[in-house]
Amino acid sequence: MTRHQPTDEAPPPRTPTHHLALRFSNTRRGARLARQLAVQQFTEWTSLPHDSDPARTVALVTAELAANAFRHGSLPGRDFRPVLLLLPSALRIEVTDTRPECLPPRTTPQPADETSGRGLLLVQAYADRWGS
Repeated sequence: MTRHQPTDEAPPPRTPTHHLALRFSNTRRGARLARQLAVQQFTEWTSLPHDSDPARTVALVTAELAANAFRHGSLPGRDFRPVLLLLPSALRIEVTDTRPECLPPRTTPQPADETSGRGLLLVQAYADRWGS
């Protein structure tokens, strides 16, 4: 969902200018390769350097979504699929795990001393910051 300021102009088109979808093995190596490929493709599409803030954000978001697909949606012999869509004013990152028929359980916030369980909060924070 994208926030728009009210204007007299039509909203920007949501048709991707670039699109990439691949399948990766549902392993740690597959998750790492998905992150590396996402950053590589993003920097090629935008001509931004690998060490730019947007490229680092792409790496973080892709890594978290791919790791969640690996950890929580794993089935032997089934791959996960990251999709990158470069829109005129945004980059959309989607990851479909190997169990798309199963929704994750609702969770409650973890105590501050927990070492895991906050990755999607990071993804949400970036999405909010970017207006999505």
